[in-house]
Amino acid sequence: MSKEQQVTLDTILREGGLDLTNDAQALRAAFNELMKYVPVADDVEQRPTTIGGVDAVEVAIRGADPSDVVLYFHGGVYVIGSAAASVPLVSELARRADAKVITVDYRLAPEHPFPAAVEDARAAYEGLLERGVDAAHIAFAGESAGAGLAAAALLELRDAGLPLPHCAFLMSPYADLTLSGETLLTKQTVDPTLTPDGLRIRVAEYVNGADPADPRISPIFGDLRGLPPLLIQVGSHEILLSDAVRLAGQAATDDVQVTLEVVPGVPHVFQGFAAVLDEGDAALDRAAAFLRTQPQFSRPAT
Repeated sequence: MSKEQQVTLDTILREGGLDLTNDAQALRAAFNELMKYVPVADDVEQRPTTIGGVDAVEVAIRGADPSDVVLYFHGGVYVIGSAAASVPLVSELARRADAKVITVDYRLAPEHPFPAAVEDARAAYEGLLERGVDAAHIAFAGESAGAGLAAAALLELRDAGLPLPHCAFLMSPYADLTLSGETLLTKQTVDPTLTPDGLRIRVAEYVNGADPADPRISPIFGDLRGLPPLLIQVGSHEILLSDAVRLAGQAATDDVQVTLEVVPGVPHVFQGFAAVLDEGDAALDRAAAFLRTQPQFSRPAT
């Protein structure tokens, strides 16, 4: 892997990154402006859809006929981001995993605080089941807040007695909105993307008076027993490193099959830079193999 690639990406992110302390509308505008320059391959087909009453974008590779579906949740600290903006990353996942991806436009804070995002994630999944898609052919995936939402949604679905997807792929999960992870402090100088101050502002908008230690907000505090196999990937240069490590540890403690990959020297959601970062390219290949070959897990009794 190239140290030069890592240094170049770090410089780019520090010079052109988003200021999470801005108000939500300004932050969304800056994010949307940034994402419109990210290319999508010519053979990627995008189709707006509604599933379970929730807006989404269906992403597939032209000419492919996949039988598996990845239900995807974008990142953005529960305040910014969109299904459309996630297409460059999810299309790479669709291509490598030979799957169709449905990326969900769950409602955002501060206009729609918790539990709106969790409700939308559950509704979208139930919508897939109602379409006749077998849970054994559905996987969850997400990045950052979307990865935390995927984990929270799994707890919601399990507690409701619904059949669970066969696995979940979580990139840099934002899984502790109490912000108690030690790497929020110890990794500040090497993280070019996120800051503790920025997260604190956004937490208040999403939590909106609820308990941030509620497992549907911060799944690291939940009982994870009965969840499907998890693949968690995180970079060593991000303040959310301890979120990923503790989530994996809780899953292991609760007898969940879990693989944790900590990739040295790379930033938050480094997979999104697969075109210019060898580590991101390799990580998506490993994730695709996980999504394709994951055996049927022993489902909790309903």
